Amino acid sequence: MSHFTTIQVQIKDGELLAETLQELGYQVERDASLRGYLWNRTRADFVIRQKNGFDIGFRRQGEHYELVADLWGAKIDQQAFLQPILQRYAHKQLLRSARQQGYAIEAEEQLEDGTIRVVVGRWV
Repeated sequence: MSHFTTIQVQIKDGELLAETLQELGYQVERDASLRGYLWNRTRADFVIRQKNGFDIGFRRQGEHYELVADLWGAKIDQQAFLQPILQRYAHKQLLRSARQQGYAIEAEEQLEDGTIRVVVGRWV
């Protein structure tokens, strides 16, 4: 019986996800086996190894990625784990998209509540 849980996340770009995870200090293995309860294994596109033997991974499912892990064994709070990843990913995606559309990043600041405010502009 598998104890793996999957959670769809609003992430579409694998390379941006890998960059985000690395910037947050995670060592990421690509296309690797994910360890779970009673030595159960599954594949994931990006795997974060944990010393407790319960890995955390992301794998492509259709157009999006999903988080896959034995959440009980991994001993993570899924919201606390995902929140900084999703915030950093969205920030990186916004900057990339703005630049691709010809906008310049004019200002950027992180507010006390953790919100990142970005001001973009473009000459027309």
